[in-house]
Amino acid sequence: MNTFRTGILLAAMTALFMGLGYLIGGGAGMAFAFMLAAGMNLFAYWNSDKMVLRMYNAQPVDERTAPEYVRLVRRLAENAGIPMPATYIVDTPQPNAFATGRNPDHAAVAATRGLIEMLTPEELAGVMAHEIGHIRNRDTLTMTITATIAGAVSMLANFALFFGGNRNAGGIIGTLALAILAPMAAGLVQMAISRTREYSADQAGAEISGHPMWLASALEKIENYAHRSRNDYAEANPATAHMFIINPLSGEGRDSLFSTHPATANRVTALKKLAQEINRANGRPWG
Repeated sequence: MNTFRTGILLAAMTALFMGLGYLIGGGAGMAFAFMLAAGMNLFAYWNSDKMVLRMYNAQPVDERTAPEYVRLVRRLAENAGIPMPATYIVDTPQPNAFATGRNPDHAAVAATRGLIEMLTPEELAGVMAHEIGHIRNRDTLTMTITATIAGAVSMLANFALFFGGNRNAGGIIGTLALAILAPMAAGLVQMAISRTREYSADQAGAEISGHPMWLASALEKIENYAHRSRNDYAEANPATAHMFIINPLSGEGRDSLFSTHPATANRVTALKKLAQEINRANGRPWG
């Protein structure tokens, strides 16, 4: 269901972008919008992981520099049946993590210094299993595409605002409305896709680690501490906030229309329900 919903939302995002091109320049505008989207997505496909890791000054680590962390990621990748992703650490006290890369063969996971220092080994396993779940589900590519199209929508909307649009599509009033509403609509679709993929990665991470409550405990701890320390890298690159396991920018925990992440309480509830189902299936009492 989550995959189907993501497909519908991606289709809506693409339709919005193509429609915006048509309203600006008719058939020629739609063709331009298509070529622009194709070019931007091709660039993002090949370079998004490098760009994001540079944004956060993420440093690569191996078994010599961070043995327990790297071995943990390797074990979880084996559980997930994917190649070992490159492992990075971001030097910030805010506890958080993200995954990036165009596919499981070209992927990376990054944990912040604060995350590694604060969580227990079990909780860290729950978080990194979630990020590996994103890689296995190919969410990193999905979110790159949606972020790229959302950025292109904003760019086209600004073009329409300054240079005018197709007079047959509403004139100046229609152009102004389009320039204001289209980026908002694209942002809402992007956020909806992000929230959908977080729930799917939570479930995948629980499956990969075998212990849903490890992730549930980690989410509660991260939520309590994440917004007490500033993530300067995220503040400088707010468009990447959707990549993290917990929103690095805001302390708002509501599952609202404008949130890039589901409410942590809702995610924990879903994980507890999954843990109960696993315990029942294994003949163990809940506790």
